[in-house]
Amino acid sequence: MPIRRHSQRSTVSINNRVNSANLALIVSRPTRFVSNVEYLVVAGGGGGGFYLGGGGGAGGLLAGANYSVTAGTPITITIGGGGTAVGNASGVSGNGSSSIFGTISTTGGGGGASQSSGPGANGGSGGGSADNYLGNQTAGTGISGPPRQGYNGGIGSNQNDITDSGGGGGGAGGAGVTANTTTVDGEGGLAYQWSNSIYYAGGGGAGTGENRASGRGGLGGGTTTAEQKGGGGNGGRGSGSGVAGTDNTGGGGGGGGNGASNNGAPGGAGGSGVVIIRYEDI
Repeated sequence: MPIRRHSQRSTVSINNRVNSANLALIVSRPTRFVSNVEYLVVAGGGGGGFYLGGGGGAGGLLAGANYSVTAGTPITITIGGGGTAVGNASGVSGNGSSSIFGTISTTGGGGGASQSSGPGANGGSGGGSADNYLGNQTAGTGISGPPRQGYNGGIGSNQNDITDSGGGGGGAGGAGVTANTTTVDGEGGLAYQWSNSIYYAGGGGAGTGENRASGRGGLGGGTTTAEQKGGGGNGGRGSGSGVAGTDNTGGGGGGGGNGASNNGAPGGAGGSGVVIIRYEDI
């Protein structure tokens, strides 16, 4: 568990290589009750859908301060894994798993829908729908709180395989984009910027057809700027597969494109979550 020094505060980041940890190890220096621990708890992101699939929803995110601990008292920390990507057009990709820090618990992101599967899954942030060519597609919902953990997914467009787009997965900073024209792709919902200026929990971008006017799949986290994606994977275009969400960010996986001969392409898995805590260096 790496420790970085920041202006008289210690920062500890616990990632997917650690399933649980004992907080007594990282607050062993204080000899008293500590009431001002800052925390960021991000669950695993959902997987992206198959065949013009919806983007996976970002893992639920909770951030705060003034969490109280007592030196020498253990607190269990659990890191949520990312959701798996489904391998067929009739299934919804898997949700991410919860992350926990003491009494703070977040919910895994919802999996993205595939073309014949029906709705995107509910989660910390909701999974996006697939393209709406078959009709009646709906997106998954995020946990609006209070406290809010994330936002809803977006809905795909309704045209044809080669020009359609799925809907973006919801992010911790905004809803997944609904694709309603040939130029508006299902971008993933915006990520959340924590106090260390690093972004977490961006929604996965949707899969798009090869003749989509934008010439690319939906953008993870709604941006081309890598540091602001919050780990959200881009959607695949045409025969391209969706990109997996980045581990230790809670980013949603990107949806897959329409595939060769319109047989569909897979989405990417969701990124694992992370727990970060900061406390006074005493």
